[in-house]
Amino acid sequence: MDEMVQTQLTSIDKNDFQQAWDVVSGQLRLEMSKPLFETYIQPLQVRGYENEVFTLAADNSYMRDWVESRLKVPITRQLEGLLNRRVTLHLEVDNGESTQKPALRITPVEPEEMADNEPLPAAGNGKASSRKLALQRAYGSKRAAVIQPERSLMITQYFFSNWLPMLGHSALAVILAARSMCYWNPLSGELRNEIETEMGQLAERAAVSVRTVKSVLNDELVRKYFLRYRTRRIMTPNGVRTAGILLLVRMDDPLTPDDQVKYSLPEDEFWYAPEFGDTEDEEV
Repeated sequence: MDEMVQTQLTSIDKNDFQQAWDVVSGQLRLEMSKPLFETYIQPLQVRGYENEVFTLAADNSYMRDWVESRLKVPITRQLEGLLNRRVTLHLEVDNGESTQKPALRITPVEPEEMADNEPLPAAGNGKASSRKLALQRAYGSKRAAVIQPERSLMITQYFFSNWLPMLGHSALAVILAARSMCYWNPLSGELRNEIETEMGQLAERAAVSVRTVKSVLNDELVRKYFLRYRTRRIMTPNGVRTAGILLLVRMDDPLTPDDQVKYSLPEDEFWYAPEFGDTEDEEV
C-alpha cells in the first residue's frame, strides 16, 4: 500500500505549490468557457502555501469575489487532493507590489490510506498524469479501468445552466456527440475539430433521428456558436452524389448573447474556418 501511494505522489512535486496550482487551473480551463477562464482564472497569481493556507491574488476585488463565491470549494478540494494536506483557500487583491512572489517550499507528509486497495492501472510510459491519477483514486481503480474517467467529455455548468434552456436537449445531444468525435487539449493547444462524418452516424451517436440532426445543424444559435457543416459530394459514373458532411466543431463554450452584453465580452462571430462561412441549408 505504501508503494502504491508513493507512486501517485511522484506525479507532482509536492514541494512546489505552483505546480499544484498549474494542475488545478489546467482543469478549470477544461471546465469553463474561454472568456470566463481568461477573465477570472488566468490572471490569478499564486502567493504562497503556509500553515495550510493557500493564497491566490486577484487583480481586483470584483475578480476575487467572483472566484470566491463560485469556485472556492472546488479549487480547495482539488488542491487538497494534489497536496494531500488540508487547504484553506485565501483570495486577496493584488497590491501591485509584485506580480509573483518566490515559491515557498513545503515538507511532504504521509498521505492517508486510499480507500481502494487495488493497485492503479499502469500508465503506458510508467508515468500517468496528475489528473488521471486523481480520477483513478476517486473512482477506485477497478471502476476506473472500465469507465476511464480521464477520457471525459467536457460539459460546463455554464453550458448546462445557460445554453441548454435556449438550445434544448436535442441540440445538446448533437453538440456533445460532435465533440466526442474531436480532440482538444487546452494546455498544449492541440486541436482536431474538423471531422468527416454522415448525418446517420452523428444521429446514432447522439441517440436522435437524422431529421433532428438536420434541424439542429440549421438552428441559428447552433450554427453561429457551436457547429458548422458543409456537404461533401463526389463524382460517380451516375453523376454527383452526396457522400456525407464535413463538420467543424467548436470545443469551448461561448457566452450567451445576453451575457456577452452583460459582461461586455463579445464573442468572435467568425470562430469557424472561412470554408465553412458560406454553408447552405441543404438536404443531405
